[in-house]
Amino acid sequence: MSEPARQRQALIVRGGWDGHHPVEATELFIPFLRENGFDVRIEESPAVYADADVMAATDLIVQCNTMNTIEKDEMLGLRAAIEAGTGMAGWHGGIADSYRNSSDYLQLIGGQFATHPGRHPDERPGNEEDNYLPYTVEITDLGRTHEITAGIDDFELNTEQYWVLHDDLIDVLATTTHPTQPYHPWHRPITSPAVWTRLWGKGRIFVATPGHSVDVLEDPNVRTIIERGMLWASR
Repeated sequence: MSEPARQRQALIVRGGWDGHHPVEATELFIPFLRENGFDVRIEESPAVYADADVMAATDLIVQCNTMNTIEKDEMLGLRAAIEAGTGMAGWHGGIADSYRNSSDYLQLIGGQFATHPGRHPDERPGNEEDNYLPYTVEITDLGRTHEITAGIDDFELNTEQYWVLHDDLIDVLATTTHPTQPYHPWHRPITSPAVWTRLWGKGRIFVATPGHSVDVLEDPNVRTIIERGMLWASR
C-alpha cells in the first residue's frame, strides 16, 4: 500500500501594527486554506522563522506583520526556507511594510511601501480616511494570462493606494497609477506595482498591495487574487 499524501502546512505569521487588523485579516483566509488541504499553524511573531525544522516542513507562509522588526537569525531562516521551496504570500503592509530594519528582507520581497498619497488637505477628516482615494487596479498583459489574475478585469477601489519602491526581478500582474495633483510635489504620474510575484531560489513569493482593512480584503476581486496567490506561492 502507498503511504497517504502528506498534508500541506501553512504558517500564518501575524502581528505588528494593529491598524491593519492582523488577526481579523488572517482569520478571513484560514477557512480557505483548510478547504484547500492545508494544516494551519498561527504564530504571533517572526521568531518561528529561526526554527529550521518548522520552516523545512512549511509549504506556505502567509504573513500579516506590519512595521515590526526581525532578528538576524529569523531573517536567515526565512530566506533559507524560501530558497529551498517554501512559498510566501501576503498583502498590503503585512508583507510590503514589515521589517524596515532589514535590507535583506526588502530584497527578498522585491517591493517596499513608500507612502500612500492623501486626499486634498481640505478634504481630510483627520483619521485613516485622510489617505483613502478612489483608484484603479489595472491588470497587466502578463496578468491577463497568469493563473492568479486571469479573467479579472481592471477594478476600482477606495482605500489606501500604495506607492511602492521596487526592482526588476518582480513579475507585475497589476499596477496602479498615482496622478499629479496641485497639492503633491511630484511632477508626473507614478505607476506602482499593485500585484506581483517573485521567484527566489526554489520558492515563490506573492504580494498584493490592496488590503488595508477587512472590507477591502472582502472585495471579490481582491479576495480572489489573494486566494489564488496563496495557492500559486505554496510549495
